[in-house]
Amino acid sequence: MSGADGTASSNRAQRKQTYFAKLVKLLEEYPKILIVGADNVGSQQMQNIRKSLRGKGILLMGKNTMIRKAIRGHMQNNQALETLLPHVKGNIGFVFAKEDLSAVKKVINDNKVAAPAKAGALAPCDVIVPAGPTGMEPTQTSFLQALNIQSKIAKGQIEIVSDVELIKTGQRVGASEAGLLAKLNIKPFSYGLTLKTVWDNGAIYDPSVLDLTDADIIKKFNNGVRNIASLSLAIGYPTVASLPHSLIRGFKNVLAISLGTDYSIKQAEKIKEMLANPGAFTQTTTTTTTTKEEKAPAKSEKKEKEPVKEESDEDVGGFGLFGDD
Repeated sequence: MSGADGTASSNRAQRKQTYFAKLVKLLEEYPKILIVGADNVGSQQMQNIRKSLRGKGILLMGKNTMIRKAIRGHMQNNQALETLLPHVKGNIGFVFAKEDLSAVKKVINDNKVAAPAKAGALAPCDVIVPAGPTGMEPTQTSFLQALNIQSKIAKGQIEIVSDVELIKTGQRVGASEAGLLAKLNIKPFSYGLTLKTVWDNGAIYDPSVLDLTDADIIKKFNNGVRNIASLSLAIGYPTVASLPHSLIRGFKNVLAISLGTDYSIKQAEKIKEMLANPGAFTQTTTTTTTTKEEKAPAKSEKKEKEPVKEESDEDVGGFGLFGDD
C-alpha cells in the first residue's frame, strides 16, 4: 500500500510540475488573457471550444490555488501579473491570446449551447412563454392553472391566451416551471464560457470594451477633447484642445475693434464696405438675379423657333433607300 501511495503521490507531483511549467510558459508567451467563467459547461462543450479557438487562443483550466501559486512564483519576472491575482476566484479559466481579442470573444459566444431549465437552477435570463397553441391535450389544463397561466381549448389542444413571464433573471427555477418548459419543448437557457475580465499587459478592463467600434472610440475621443477645451477656456489655461477656440475668439475681438474704429485690417475691409454702402451690394445682387432670369426665357424661345429638320435620303450616310448610290 505504501508503495502504491508513493507512486500516486509522485504522479500528482509530476502533474503539478507539468501544469506549472505550462502555465508559466503561456504567461511568458501571451500578453493578453481573457478570464472566463465555466459554470454549467460540460467536458464535450469545453473540447469543442478548444477546437474552435485553434489559431486564435489557448484555453487553460485549473485549480485556483495552483494558478495563484504559479503566478506568484513568476511575478519576479513580470510584476504586471500582480493585477491578475484578485480575479482568480470562482470557477474560472484563462484564454491566452496575442492578437485581436474581439475575434476570440466571438468564438466563445458562438459556442454557447441551448439547455433546458432544471429545477433549482438560477435563471441567467428572463423566460417568457409565448402565446399560442401548446400541443398539450385538454386534460392538462390544470397544470397551467397551477401556474396562473390563462388558456383556452382550440382545435383539440390547449392554447395560451397571452405571453407569460414565467421566470425572472436570478430566480430559482421551480419544478412546475421546469416541467411546463419541458412539455412545451422550450430550452430557454444557453450555457457556455462567460467573459468576466480582460487582462492586457497588466491593464484590467471590462469585456464590453471589446464591442467598441472605431466610430465609438472616435466619438468618445471627441467628447473628451471637447470637455478639455471647455475646462481650459473656463479657467483660462491654454491647451492644444482650446487653442483653435482661443484663436477664433481673438479674431472676433480684433474684427469687432476694427469695425468700431478707424483701424482697419484686410479681413474687415469687405465688411466695412458693406456697412458703409449696403445699397450697392443689394443692387448688385438684384441685377445679377434679374439678368439670369432674363437669359433663361431667351434660350427657351430660341429652342422653340428652331425648325424641325426633316429626314431625307441624304441623311442616311449618303445611301439611297435600297442601298444604291
